[in-house]
Amino acid sequence: MSSPVRPQVTEVPLSSSEKSLPRHNEGSDSLPTNSENPTGQVHHTFTHHDENWDGGDVDFSNVDEKVVLRKMDLRLLPMLALLYLLSFLDRGNIGNAKIEGLTETLHMTGPQYNWCLTVFFFTYCAFEVPSNLMLKRLRPSIWLPTIMVAWGVVMTLMGIVKSYHGLLIARLFLGVTEAGLFPGVAYYITMWYSRKEGQLRQALFFSATSIAGAFSGLLAFAIAKMNGVGGLEGWRWIFILEGIATLLVALSAYFVLYDFPDTASFLTIEERAWVVHRLKYQGSEGSGQMVAETEGFHLDYVKAAFTDWQIYIGLFATPLYGISLFLPTIIEELGFVSSTAQLLTVPIYITAACLTIIIAWYSDRSKVGRAPFIFIPMCFILIGFIIAIAGSAHGGLPGLVYAGVFIATCGIYPAFPGNITWMSNNLAGSYKRSAGMAIHIGAGNLAGAMASNFYRAADKPKYILGHALEIGFVSAGLIAVLVLRWNYARINARREREGNEKGHSMKEMSELGDRAPTFRYML
Repeated sequence: MSSPVRPQVTEVPLSSSEKSLPRHNEGSDSLPTNSENPTGQVHHTFTHHDENWDGGDVDFSNVDEKVVLRKMDLRLLPMLALLYLLSFLDRGNIGNAKIEGLTETLHMTGPQYNWCLTVFFFTYCAFEVPSNLMLKRLRPSIWLPTIMVAWGVVMTLMGIVKSYHGLLIARLFLGVTEAGLFPGVAYYITMWYSRKEGQLRQALFFSATSIAGAFSGLLAFAIAKMNGVGGLEGWRWIFILEGIATLLVALSAYFVLYDFPDTASFLTIEERAWVVHRLKYQGSEGSGQMVAETEGFHLDYVKAAFTDWQIYIGLFATPLYGISLFLPTIIEELGFVSSTAQLLTVPIYITAACLTIIIAWYSDRSKVGRAPFIFIPMCFILIGFIIAIAGSAHGGLPGLVYAGVFIATCGIYPAFPGNITWMSNNLAGSYKRSAGMAIHIGAGNLAGAMASNFYRAADKPKYILGHALEIGFVSAGLIAVLVLRWNYARINARREREGNEKGHSMKEMSELGDRAPTFRYML
């Protein structure tokens, strides 16, 4: 995004702490008074986040965009990907534990196992909005590691449950503690990257789920060999060791996560100003007016998120968890032994991760908008499940069913971050975006609760009901993508035609967010 001409100021020298690039996010620089700053005003101390600062008092005309983005990618994305990899690993490892003897040891029936999957999503969805609001109030470097410590403890304790009811309660608490991670990280990315850069970054961290799926199978295969160590079954060690790994990473996250661009010690002052300025004004790009995005908190912004039409149409998101929780079981029921079933999930997830990143790269650079890069992968999901249900109905064709599930999974993973990014692009106002993304992700995850009951034990080995329901949800999702794009285009055209005919002030348009006449939806 090109920047407007700003008053020239003397380049601010970096402090010694800035040059040494400390690991944490609290820089110690300030914008000093000098002869070219005659008012004597210190505009930003750079030691604490200032939500009202737009970077306009600093000359950032010489900032190299590629250098800044590379810095942010290297400092932010590896840790975010690791956090989400562990989150998804801990959430989905119950599927691996099941085929290693979980249900037999705890004497659980098929419906009881499904309830253990389902209850996770009830608390997971309920706590996502409060958690996202807390993220910005308490700072990401405090909130994200704290909830990670909590779910690491819960995951470790899942390894010592003695009954169905103990596992059920543990899964409830796992939902509470994990609720803030995915919507929190998805929102956190929007605090650093512009609308045109978002999907690749969302995909890079989200592809950790694909790697988690592959790694989960390999890890479970290896850990299951510990069966009998310490008098514990192999499936218990899956929970215990993965929970301990989560705790160790969470403790390190307190020291390596950064909070906000304006306090990021790895960026120069000019680079911070450039990042903040373009994020402030990106929504009004192309309207002919520069309207800053509001950063302050007000309950009305949260209410606006709950009543926004686009969020509810966007809820027909990809039914991800039906696959992630049941893929090992589906493959096992095709006639493969448990160890082989674990390993056969690996090529599916690795391929899905590669496709997720490739499609996101093209989506960020596309001139036709985000919709095609969601719609096309969803078509592959539909094709995949049609192949799977046809193979299951015929019987005796495990290779065909495996191919169908492979194709479906390779469509699911690119479509999901595309859906999340598209929604975040079209919500304006920092706290409205925070709440709106949490509602979208949280309510969309209720599909996970439903999908937990799609693949019932009574339906094995064909699982025709599960595949058929997935086909129904994907079909609804394809229609939703078309409805969203049509409405966005219609509203953009109307705003272009009418302009600010109601005479809103700049402050009013800032508070209106994505409902302002200057805001343009991304198609």
